[in-house]
Amino acid sequence: MEYKPIRKVVSGNYAAAYAVKHARVEVVAAYPITPQTSIIEKIAEFIANGEIENIQYVPVESEHSAMAASIGASATGARAFTATSAQGLALMHEMLHWASGARLPIVMVDVNRAMAPPWSVWDDQTDSLSQRDTGWMQFYAENNQEVYDGVLMAFKIAETVNLPAMVIESAFILSHTYDVVEMIPQELVDEFLPPRKPLYTLTDFDNPISVGALGTPNDYYEFRYKLAKAMEDAKKVIHEVGKEFGERFGRDYSQMIELYRTEDADFVFMGMGSLMGTVKQAVDVLREEGYKVGAAKVRWFRPFPKEELHELAKDVQAIAVLDRNFSFGQEGILFNESKGALYNTDAKPLMKNYIVGLGGRDFTVNDVRKIAENMKAIIDKGELDVEVDWYHLKR
Repeated sequence: MEYKPIRKVVSGNYAAAYAVKHARVEVVAAYPITPQTSIIEKIAEFIANGEIENIQYVPVESEHSAMAASIGASATGARAFTATSAQGLALMHEMLHWASGARLPIVMVDVNRAMAPPWSVWDDQTDSLSQRDTGWMQFYAENNQEVYDGVLMAFKIAETVNLPAMVIESAFILSHTYDVVEMIPQELVDEFLPPRKPLYTLTDFDNPISVGALGTPNDYYEFRYKLAKAMEDAKKVIHEVGKEFGERFGRDYSQMIELYRTEDADFVFMGMGSLMGTVKQAVDVLREEGYKVGAAKVRWFRPFPKEELHELAKDVQAIAVLDRNFSFGQEGILFNESKGALYNTDAKPLMKNYIVGLGGRDFTVNDVRKIAENMKAIIDKGELDVEVDWYHLKR
């Protein structure tokens, strides 16, 4: 279908706030933390100006309380939203398990920020990836447009499979950088994202339920099996919702891994989030220089797109995995997950891990070129030099 988008020049944080407005969120509970604060400030401005109706804004004393309030709101059947960063997300950790265990489709924007100490307010994916086992879906945005689109899709996906979802953007690289974002007229958002229809609510007094009650060992096992199945089922829903979004609004998100110039590539760069914009630009430059390279942007880290990764890995000689994070005592988290996903399959590309951009350290097209030179030498030799490369230490 054709529609006339509303184009606004906004930051990534404001793009998230507009998406919350257009999603007709009913409860927002949040606590300020740099670089997330302007999301909530913009939502508060909308409310104060009367631009959002039928919404409750709950100022709380901590991020732990913000998630607790979101859980309570979602359990009553409301569409609930919150946002945070870094130490705030860490403080929420206990409540993240409660949200997923209770199967509540809360949506949260996490503005990726490095974990202290030393104190940092800059970009790093370790905060969100530290929450990978909490049962939350995770969508990583490359640009401000994907922040806006991601929030809208996250609500639809979350409310279909009854799991909470994070939409994740880079500190300052997206959160405070302005770009043109195509927004969708309210009536079309309403068609795409109708009001939530919860299976159960605490306010249905004719059908009383309990949330978080004691479960026996046998019962607990079944709850966790159903949560695991819902996460697996989410892959199909992500595909369907992403395809529908593309058909309605012209931006297709049906693939959990977005491929760029990979058709004849000898090797690809794989990563998540805003750094992949730099990688795509570098791929264009490297192609002109004779390198047969491509880019694979992992949009959804949870559920993990192992089937799509398998198909990609069958067709390339090598994969350079770029991690803006690190699991101490092991390796980059995307690298670790990717190796595990390809274990016991027929895809055996050479895989090397490059740790880049921690704490917002600059990552440039020239950096990608140097990694390409290293990858070409590895392919020519037929074996890795090292498996994990703290690339920036070589500057």
